[in-house]
Amino acid sequence: MSQTVDTLLKLRELILNGELAPGQRVSELTMVDRLGVSRTPVRAALVRLESEGLLEPLAQGGHAVARFTEQDLRDAIEVRGVLEGLAANFAARRGAESQALDALRACVDAIDAALGADAPILERFSQYVALNERFHGYIVDLAGSPLLKRQLARASALPFASPSGFVMAQAATPEAMAVLATAQAQHRAVLEAIEDRDGGRAEAVMREHARLAHQNLRRALRNRAAMGQLRGAALIDFETT
Repeated sequence: MSQTVDTLLKLRELILNGELAPGQRVSELTMVDRLGVSRTPVRAALVRLESEGLLEPLAQGGHAVARFTEQDLRDAIEVRGVLEGLAANFAARRGAESQALDALRACVDAIDAALGADAPILERFSQYVALNERFHGYIVDLAGSPLLKRQLARASALPFASPSGFVMAQAATPEAMAVLATAQAQHRAVLEAIEDRDGGRAEAVMREHARLAHQNLRRALRNRAAMGQLRGAALIDFETT
């Protein structure tokens, strides 16, 4: 791993786990001393984290850790949903090779198996998260648009905007498995629409699938213990949420 990538990962982790608090100034020299690296990888990491939305530029120079409200979270989810809907539309209308569709079908089948397994709920949720990320990745690849893929990567960079951002926060709730069952039904509907080359249907279901995260967000905000399962929860301003 290059020093630049390692610096980026370490600095991102400091932000997401709350060691750098929302609104806190993050200077290049301070991070050089803290991480024990030269200015070049730190500067590159700061620029990247600003583009991801985790840092905000300061008028006097430097950066501050971003702070997010509930509306910010909702907007991030909605933007991802619009882009993923477009990806599903492209995948359906442009057609997909049989091998790629087979991989998507296998992923959906694997989610069924994970949800139906006789295993502790946290284990099933963890398996779902990994497979759900794979499903969303397949949809983007099937779209065949490098430009759209780049835009989606940016939109999903914030942890609470990612496809599985609020999934683990639901694991301890009474409706936990029902939420995953709804999500899986939507996965199958998207798959069927892509198989049928129905772009409008694929886009509509994929956007509705993304909006499921809004419901998960509402449940999580009512349960601060559940919010502890959310990566990046330290960045949320609960005073204005």
